[in-house]
Amino acid sequence: MSAVDDFSDVPAFEIRSAGEQRSPFLFNSPHSGRHYPDRFLRMSCLDAAAIRRSEDCYVDELFNPASAFGAPLLVANFPRAYLDVNREPWELDPRMFYEPLPSFANMRSPRVAGGLGTIPKLVGEGQDIYGCRLPLSEALMRIDAIYRPYHACLAEMLSRTRARFGYAVLIDCHSMPANIRVGEAGMRPDFIIGDRFGASATSGLTEYAIGLLSAKGYKVVHNKPYAGGFITEHYGRPTEQLHALQIEINRGLYLNERTFERTEGFARLAVDIREFVRDLMMIPDQYFVSPLAAE
Repeated sequence: MSAVDDFSDVPAFEIRSAGEQRSPFLFNSPHSGRHYPDRFLRMSCLDAAAIRRSEDCYVDELFNPASAFGAPLLVANFPRAYLDVNREPWELDPRMFYEPLPSFANMRSPRVAGGLGTIPKLVGEGQDIYGCRLPLSEALMRIDAIYRPYHACLAEMLSRTRARFGYAVLIDCHSMPANIRVGEAGMRPDFIIGDRFGASATSGLTEYAIGLLSAKGYKVVHNKPYAGGFITEHYGRPTEQLHALQIEINRGLYLNERTFERTEGFARLAVDIREFVRDLMMIPDQYFVSPLAAE
């Protein structure tokens, strides 16, 4: 058995769409996967509940209406604890493997230091996923069998969208723990919008998204503490008419983080996200003109 066999019955990822794409927007949910292969669970020292602590529970469901509005939604079925596609392909921790890592591996990134590399060492609450080291071949198989095809699919979707509409807008969808606090007052944000401090999207798009959520009464923070991960950074190139925003939703709005059950707030949030997606996709074209691109 190998990483290829782990997803022989369930596809590692899928594109959800409702017919022809009618919008320059596309949505991505890379951390909501909840298919935990039996082989992976046997490798882990965590139980079936603890291993889900890094999962962006039900974020794919919350953003599912995007397809009905004419925007495809790329969804990971593999869990983040198994493989994190919101990392560089080779952010690996040498302490996790029997063999030395290849020279091109990024072993010193802050994300690796925190145990959250491409092959994560820890789940969200700092618990070790594995009880012993892994063969390096395990990482290579997951990267080759799933990571590379996932990013090839996402890159092709963006390229096709830009060719058709003149620009493409990627909304990278995530959730965050309910205990996140920002600022000296320790305010709990409902949403965090990340644009890599203006590097991954025009300010007009960012401000429009923040405005839509704020108008619904939500507390929205910009870039802190989440400015966007590898996906936002890698694909967001406004001067090339590729725009990327990361959206983080506070899980306390809709989820019991201990039992992973939806709370009463889920239904209201689902309606608000549906309206947010609809209204965001109606943003006028002029918001996507980058000052540098116009020169």
